[in-house]
Amino acid sequence: MKSTQPNIRIDVADGASIPDPKEKNLINAWSISFTGAVAILIGLCVFRPDPYVEILKFLPDGLLVTFEITILCMLCTIPIGLLAGLGRISRNRVINLICSTYVEVIRGIPLLVQLFYIYFALGTFVQMPPTLSAVIAISFCYGAYMGEVVRAGILAVPVGQTEAARSLGFTGAQTMRYVVLPQALRTILPPVGNEFIAMLKDTSLVSIIAVADLLRRGREFASQTFDYFETYTVVALVYLIITLLLSKGVSIMEGKLHYYERPSK
Repeated sequence: MKSTQPNIRIDVADGASIPDPKEKNLINAWSISFTGAVAILIGLCVFRPDPYVEILKFLPDGLLVTFEITILCMLCTIPIGLLAGLGRISRNRVINLICSTYVEVIRGIPLLVQLFYIYFALGTFVQMPPTLSAVIAISFCYGAYMGEVVRAGILAVPVGQTEAARSLGFTGAQTMRYVVLPQALRTILPPVGNEFIAMLKDTSLVSIIAVADLLRRGREFASQTFDYFETYTVVALVYLIITLLLSKGVSIMEGKLHYYERPSK
């Protein structure tokens, strides 16, 4: 079936701004931000190797932990968000109510509070390692937001696509799997990528519960040397460079997806 889905983008407030894949200008907001961040970081290391080079040598362990937590949370968030999104549009009243309540409750509580609750409050009954607590808190928090993205993407698919699939004898599950979700993917890719980038930035909160992520390692270095300005400048630049690279990657993926879905002449 030929898709008649309009070219819709779902914009969300959190996360980095995904560059427009149709943008061909070499000088744009993304290139200026990325080039500026890299140039500043290199310049600081060249002109003031002490302490900036020492800071960069101290951070890799924390950077690996940040990526590890982000990847684990992504793997957990995708199925949670998919189930929450499908549940939100389910005609089953019980399922719809459960998923809607989950979304409303989780989105109404700050992530930092959820981290504290799982690690400290629930820790009085079941003691969990800091990393596991962080993954659970972030996954359930972003699962609620991802559920809304999935729901919006599904609702953006024209109703005629569902009706055409059902007229061909597809069941409801088959229609969702083979017709609706593949078309919704193009719509939800930018906000999903945006959410994952925001998730990477929010992993900085796990330093509060003693997870040795990028920010935690920066705090340790600053507490030993008292170079607070220098340390947090480097940490901020590293986060900025990573998020800009990821946002560009999402933009490239979106552009390729639109290219392959372009109707042949």
